[in-house]
Amino acid sequence: MTHLQAGLSPETLEKARLELNENPDTLHQDIQEVRDMVITRPDIGFLRTDDAFILRFLRARKFQHFEAFRLLAQYFEYRQQNLDMFKSFKATDPGIKQALKDGFPGGLANLDHYGRKILVLFAANWDQSRYTLVDILRAILLSLEAMIEDPELQVNGFVLIIDWSNFTFKQASKLTPSMLRLAIEGLQDSFPARFGGIHFVNQPWYIHALYTVIRPFLKEKTRKRIFLHGNNLNSLHQLIHPEILPSEFGGMLPPYDMGTWARTLLDHEYDDDSECNADAYNTPAKDIDKDLSPKSMKRSQSVVDPGVLKRMDKNEEENMQPLLSLD
Repeated sequence: MTHLQAGLSPETLEKARLELNENPDTLHQDIQEVRDMVITRPDIGFLRTDDAFILRFLRARKFQHFEAFRLLAQYFEYRQQNLDMFKSFKATDPGIKQALKDGFPGGLANLDHYGRKILVLFAANWDQSRYTLVDILRAILLSLEAMIEDPELQVNGFVLIIDWSNFTFKQASKLTPSMLRLAIEGLQDSFPARFGGIHFVNQPWYIHALYTVIRPFLKEKTRKRIFLHGNNLNSLHQLIHPEILPSEFGGMLPPYDMGTWARTLLDHEYDDDSECNADAYNTPAKDIDKDLSPKSMKRSQSVVDPGVLKRMDKNEEENMQPLLSLD
């Protein structure tokens, strides 16, 4: 085991070997092969290429070197193409802060039986008068940046539950094609996270219709991981045990405290690395270090509170896809 695998439990090390083709004997060579591809894309500013950073892209693509590099390139390309999204990319930014406080996203204390982090979104909490859908996307991306520091989650991945209860048609009308495309590109195509399941619960007909529209634009792998439960929470419990779910999802735990994850980020004053911020694309490399904010938190596993990390109707049933594969 190399120092790059030091944060992994024996069980996760074995999973990384079996599922992701991770080999400690060739780890540094694998990383270097991806790093060597950077010169093939001079149009992209690769602002971070250290071993630990590249490793998360390899894990996200099962150590397929070219696929890992393509994801790495898309990660930085997405940021270059959406510079405004990544200005003031920190938990204290007003829009991000308010979205976080309203539970965009939330994170459950307990991992699922595959060791995956469970993220939750209560869609009706969106206050259109105080922050935008882009702010919600920024809050989710910032949260993922913090969580993906945990090497266990790099291997085991995430599960997302979206509760659409009381989400109005007026709110749904803001989910424009351009906004949905921005979210799909940011989460599906440009971020090194493994999503083992995306669960819709209590979705109204217009969300079901919207999903039908965007489904062709999702990768086959993503489509297989989306489950439409409607109000059939028993089908959700077949995939995520009720013992670790809050009462909103028919679970055995108390109602979810929307501010839990927000407090974690705000207490740490979490700021995405300055070297990866939008402003860095316009900053000479030699000036990056001197421009680092004293409040900027160095990327490390300690960014995330360990306590947080450890601790359908009939027609819709026909659309549910009970697939458990983590491929």
